[in-house]
Amino acid sequence: MSRSSVDPRMPTDPVAPPYAQQHHVLGWLWAELWDHLWPWSPQGMARNRAIQIAGASLALAATVAWVMAATGRLQSGAIIGWWFGWSVYEVRVRLSGKRYVKDGPWWQRHYRVASVMDMLSYVGFKNLLIGAVLFLSLKSLGWMVV
Repeated sequence: MSRSSVDPRMPTDPVAPPYAQQHHVLGWLWAELWDHLWPWSPQGMARNRAIQIAGASLALAATVAWVMAATGRLQSGAIIGWWFGWSVYEVRVRLSGKRYVKDGPWWQRHYRVASVMDMLSYVGFKNLLIGAVLFLSLKSLGWMVV
């Protein structure tokens, strides 16, 4: 079915992630949260072992960097650099396994195939929010001077 026969106003074809048909609200919210925080799909993990190993290493390094920042051993600029590196990696991983984005308000369940720019925007904004929450949390606890 072509995109124009579905909805000509949509930039890409509609798609349904595995959890889209979850009927229980709590189950759907949990699946949505997991989908935002875990960029790997089972299919993508099986195809790209090297990318999976690199991702685990990068995730561990980013976690260590956050802990070092919390203890005052790493400046905020270094954390921003690590976070940017993680974001670039996450875009690559999501494009190979979870190539979809939500279309419309967060409480609706409309998804569509993500273009590269969609994925850059999604990952960039999501990680900006997560990074801001982490920075502000560490600052409010007195563990980091921003």
